[in-house]
Amino acid sequence: MSKGKLYGIGVGPGDPELLTLKAKRIIETSPVLARPVKKAGESSTAFEIIRPSVDLSGVEVIDLLFGMTGNGDDYWEFGKIAGDEIIKHLSQGKDVSLITLGDVSVYSTFMYLEQYVSGKGYETEVIPGIPSFCGGAAKAKLPLVLGEECLAVVPSAKDNPMVPSALDSFDNVVIMKAGKSVGKILAMMKERGISGDCATVISNVGMPEEYIGKADPDREYGYFTTVIVKKNGSGRN
Repeated sequence: MSKGKLYGIGVGPGDPELLTLKAKRIIETSPVLARPVKKAGESSTAFEIIRPSVDLSGVEVIDLLFGMTGNGDDYWEFGKIAGDEIIKHLSQGKDVSLITLGDVSVYSTFMYLEQYVSGKGYETEVIPGIPSFCGGAAKAKLPLVLGEECLAVVPSAKDNPMVPSALDSFDNVVIMKAGKSVGKILAMMKERGISGDCATVISNVGMPEEYIGKADPDREYGYFTTVIVKKNGSGRN
């Protein structure tokens, strides 16, 4: 019996219409669809994004546990456990598509799993999606880079020394998972003489609670929040 193939599929930032044609085709033709969840029984944001746009009749949907601890060693362990679950289907000759938010190559837990599965001799393929900060920049009509400008992408502002370093060294800075750190980011900008008007908050892009606008430290933001800082002062507020 031939082995199945594992597909890692980026579903984009939130708008179901931003799912690529290739992603839609592979999801609909793979016998098994895997959706990562942080704990058993919870909903999957990636799954809710694709549901209006894909036909899942005849597709078996399984949940894979990926706890978001922030510890890289834990991610490798989660990848191994999830990989063993996926291999059960691949060994039966079934292709498996695993969906993830944004783009697969940007801070995605899939890449831990992919190395484990491919190391066991199974074929894998990565299908790119639109990264959340690209989708958000498009919504805000912000150029991430122009001319000779440089761009830094930082995973979060929580206890992360790379944020001030990026603000010192780069023309444009994307700070992801920034919902609880907007005030902290504005304070770091002020220390460096960067106007708060240079920061744009992009939260829950493509979702009902979408917010794009001024960085307000008193406002509550959701988990899917990114701050884009453009030191040349072209932030949209």
